[in-house]
This record gives sequence, structure tokens and C-alpha cells, in this order.
Amino acid sequence: MTRLRTPSRPSAVTRAAKPRTPGSRAPLALGVPALLAIAFLLMPLLGILASTTWSELGTHLTSPGVTEALRLSLLVSCWALGLSLLLGVPLAWLLARVDFPGKVLVRSLVLLPMVLPPTVGGVALLLGFGRRGLLGPWLESTFGLTLPFHTSGAVVAATFVAMPFLVISLEGTLAGLRTSYEETAASLGASPVRVFCTVTLPMVAPGLAAGAALTWARALGEFGATITFAGNLPGTTQTLPLQVYLLLQDSPEAATSVSLLLLVIAMAVLVALRGRWTGGRSDRAPRTAGAADDTDPTTPPADPGPTDDAPPAPLEHWPLHADVTGFNELTLDADPGTTIAVVGPNGAGKTTLLRALLGLTPRARAALRLGGTDVGGLPPHRRGVAWVPQDGALFPHLSALANTAYGLRAHGTPRAEARRAAQQWLDRLGVGHLAHRRPAQLSGGQAQRVALARALAARPRLLLLDEPLAALDQTTRAHVRHTLRRHLAGFGGVCLIVTHDPVEAVSLADRVLVLDQGRTLQDAPPAEVTRHPRSPWVARMLGRNAWAGTAAADGLALAGGGHLVTADRLTEGARALAIIAPEAISVHLERPTGSPRNVWPGTVREITSVGSRLRILVTSPQAPDLVAEVTPQAALELGLADGAAVWTSVKATEVTLVGL
Repeated sequence: MTRLRTPSRPSAVTRAAKPRTPGSRAPLALGVPALLAIAFLLMPLLGILASTTWSELGTHLTSPGVTEALRLSLLVSCWALGLSLLLGVPLAWLLARVDFPGKVLVRSLVLLPMVLPPTVGGVALLLGFGRRGLLGPWLESTFGLTLPFHTSGAVVAATFVAMPFLVISLEGTLAGLRTSYEETAASLGASPVRVFCTVTLPMVAPGLAAGAALTWARALGEFGATITFAGNLPGTTQTLPLQVYLLLQDSPEAATSVSLLLLVIAMAVLVALRGRWTGGRSDRAPRTAGAADDTDPTTPPADPGPTDDAPPAPLEHWPLHADVTGFNELTLDADPGTTIAVVGPNGAGKTTLLRALLGLTPRARAALRLGGTDVGGLPPHRRGVAWVPQDGALFPHLSALANTAYGLRAHGTPRAEARRAAQQWLDRLGVGHLAHRRPAQLSGGQAQRVALARALAARPRLLLLDEPLAALDQTTRAHVRHTLRRHLAGFGGVCLIVTHDPVEAVSLADRVLVLDQGRTLQDAPPAEVTRHPRSPWVARMLGRNAWAGTAAADGLALAGGGHLVTADRLTEGARALAIIAPEAISVHLERPTGSPRNVWPGTVREITSVGSRLRILVTSPQAPDLVAEVTPQAALELGLADGAAVWTSVKATEVTLVGL
């Protein structure tokens, strides 16, 4: 009998052991100075520990002067933290999100207290806020407020030296946060303040907490600026660091005990932060053990049928008119219920067009009318334009249900009603059973469907979808495409879909808008674009060969050299595109004889499988690269393989010329 042995869990030693990568050992020339640096930093701390009179530690720390200084230090540091949060958080957001003249100077001004000698900072505070300073006389005459030699002066001094830690830490976190989250929230109808409070702050909370902890610890230990600006008055401005300074003269042992207290507090803060004060991306949540689907993600749930899945009939209709200028130069007009597929090569301006309609890019501007309302001058959250970016931009701190209800809540829908509508949309798109999962617990396809449900639930006037089905597998994509097509059939606005999938363009769109370098190459029904594509990129997307050239008497003079005989005729000298279906190209081992007017020698460079047929890429010195389509049996009989020498031919009647 064969016994099955369950692998035992690795021991802690085994788990901790990591394979040493080649070259991971520090070279001696670097390792020795590094160890000396560690010893240099550690020696003063060891000095405090060695000099502490441990038997009298409790007595020193509970003396009236120390407890009073500790109380005052906690009061001053907490007020300094509050003032830093009030002023520093908006300043960090400004530096991370807004480009303005003098930004480098402002950032240098923020960093200045970190490099300025504390006593110089105290002198600067005296000259700015003192009784004879720039602002001091006005504060005293207007509010009766005198900062020097007052507890409020200690708060100002601590805030001056500590706030930069909060600003720099939070700015780094904000810089690592993708703006697509905030832009998507705005497109769902959330005002800038709501976006900041419900999206930005929750997502940068770790960086904010780290910066706040550093700020509090720095304020607690402030000495130089405080003694220079606010003085050293017991019970008023004498904080713990100032108490240490006095104790060094009268009782060095007590000074050492208080120094140890401050050291322990500082180390506790740094250990608790675990390096998070350096900032970084806050939108990268680890996938948890619950991320695995309890159902097969490739198998969508059964379609509930038209009664449950069909959206309500629209109460209003919003035709679209847009004049786009800048990088994109085009005019769009569309009736309510129209779906436009936007296609084109990378850099053609597809995403820029969507962002211009949203009012999110300086590269292009759209004079936009939806229905009878001119919304081109309105901010993004008031345009009634919903957007699904390529990455979905689901808010990682919200569940799928809360994500989907976000737009409804932003428009003032009561919570219960918004969640009910959101659940219905999640059910329609086959992810209702995942309503309470966070985005980190969803697969890519599931997250994309939730993002689509969120946009549809917001009831927009204009719907912008940037490759909304790209992350879905073929089976799920067909199901979601069916649901989306059903919704768009009853949609009272206009929908623009950026896509690289010809099936999406043909099955979902009423029109196909072909862009190249921000300009319109073609705007026609899908059938017309399929028959007569005016862009080589679109022709290749549709699986056709597309050769550009100049019309000649008997065909086309190819742009790269060579000649193509065609049955179609265009005005001689006109720019044109020759469209050849792969199945119209014949492949031979020897030069063919007979009717073909176009024959070229070539070399097989690649063979790929497409369904039940094979696609053969052939290069030739006499013609552009071409793709032919043959059956596997024909390929076997011809002995086709990479590098094989072949002849290709196409009849003149199989070539379609499209004027450009």
C-alpha cells in the first residue's frame, strides 16, 4: 500500500533562511565605513544608557519640575501637530498636485526649517512674530496676542520646526498616488472637497499617519527655536528639552534620566513607523488569501433575462456636440443612444479625446454641449460625464458595493437607495456575489466589471469607456458585452468606447471614429469601416493587409517601392490604400503561372494559428510585408516553416483601393 505523506510546514529557521544571491556580501571597502557609521550613531545612545542611574530613574521622572515640563511638552507638541495638520496637509496637496510659478521656491521654503540652525529659526520668529517684529505689533493690537514668553509662542516655535516633516512625508505619498482615482471620482460627480475627503485622504492615510508621528516627535523634542523665541519660563514655556538643559547644570543624573525618556519616546515612534515616513505608493494593496475566487471567474453567472437585466427607460435624452481643439482637432455630433467606437494606433489621441471631454487635460479642450446645456466650462464633477479608465481605478479602501454606489452618493442619493441600485448593477454584470470584497480581493476581470457597474450606476449623460473589457477573458467578455449592449440600447446619452478589439467596435458601436495624430481619418458605420478602412492601422486591426501608395494608371505605386496591379481605378496621383484580405493571397513553392497579375518572391518569417487556419507572415524585397492565410493541410503539403522560400500572388480583382 502506498502511503501519501503530507508535506510538513517549514520551520521558522527554514522560512527565515533566504538564498544568498551572488554579490550580496558587502565589499570590505564599504562594509567597514558602514559599521563605523553605525558605531558612531550608536555610541551617544549607549552613553545615555550607561550613565543612567537606574535606581533613581523613577524619582527623577516623577519630580514636580519634570512632570510639569512633561505636561507642557505634551500640550505644546499636540497643539503643534494640530496646527501642522491644519496648514501642512493642504500645502502638501498643493505641492503634489498643482503646478504653479515658484513651486521650487515654495518647496525650498518648506525644507528650510529642517536645515536652519534652531537658534537662527528662533531669531527669525522673533523678527517675524515678536513684539517688535513684522507681524507682532498687529497681533498684539488686534487680538491682544503676545507670542514671545507665552505658551502659544512655544507652540509656534515647535510648529515652525516640525511641520516640514509632515509636508514632505505627505507630499511623497501624494506623488505616488495615481491621479486616476481622483479624476474618476470627479467624473462620478464628487466635488473636489468630497474627492479629497473620501478618496485622497483615506488612500494616503499611512503616509499621513507617519508624517504626523514624526511631526509630533520633532515638536516634543524642540529646543533651540523655543528657548530663543519663547524663553524658558517654568510652567509656561519650559518643555522637557529645556528642563534637560537646566538639569545639566544642577543635577546631571536627573538630566540623563529625562534624556532617556525622550530617547525612548523617539525610538518608539521610529520603530512603530517601520520606515513608512519615506512616503511611497499608497494604492498598492497586497492581495489577501481571500482573493481567490470561490467560483470559476471564466464562467459568468446565468443571464437573469431581459426582465431583470434591462435598464429602465431613460427619462431624458442628451445629444452630443463637441468641438475639440488642441492636440485633437475634430468635431463630434451624435444623437441620443449613439455608441461611438474610438480606434487608432498608440498616440493617436484616443485617451486625450476622452480626457478633453472630461475637462482633465491641458493638451486639448472641448466646447461640449449635452442636450441643451453647455457644460464645456463646468468642472468635471458637474458635467454629467462618467469615465472608466483603462485600469478601472477602483478605490482600494472601499468595497465593490461602496465603489459602485459612490457616484449615486456624490449626487445626494440616500445611502440605502444608492446601495440597492449599486447591488442591482453588480448583479447585472455578474459580480453581485462579490459586493463586499475590496478591490485587492478581486481578479482583474472582476475589478473591471465593478468599475463598469460604477460608471453605469451614476446615470451619466455622456459615458466614456477606455478599453473597458480589455482585462476580461473571452467568455466573460462576451457576457459583459451582451449586458453592455443591452444597457446602451436604452441609454439616453452618448457613449464613446476606446477599443483595440474589432469585435467590440462592430458589435457595440453605431459608428467607428478612426483617429490618427489627433485628427479624424474616418467616421462611419462599422460595416463601412470594415469594407473600406482608410487607415492602415485599422485595416491591420481587422486582420487585413494594408499598403499605402499613389494611384497609377493600372493600379498603385507602393510607398516603399514596387507596383500593385488592381482592377479598381482612382485618379492618377491620388494617395490611396490597398486593402487585401489574407485569404486572398496564395502561397506557392514555385513561381505561379496563369491569371495572377501580382507575384512576388518571399521568405516565411512567422507562422501563427488563428482558429482553424494558419497565418503566414512573408517578407519580400519586392513588396511590403504581407500576411497570408492557409489551412493546416495546405501548410503541411507546402512544407512551410520559418525561413522557407516561397512565392506569393494575389489577383487584381482581390485588391480594394481606398482613397485617402
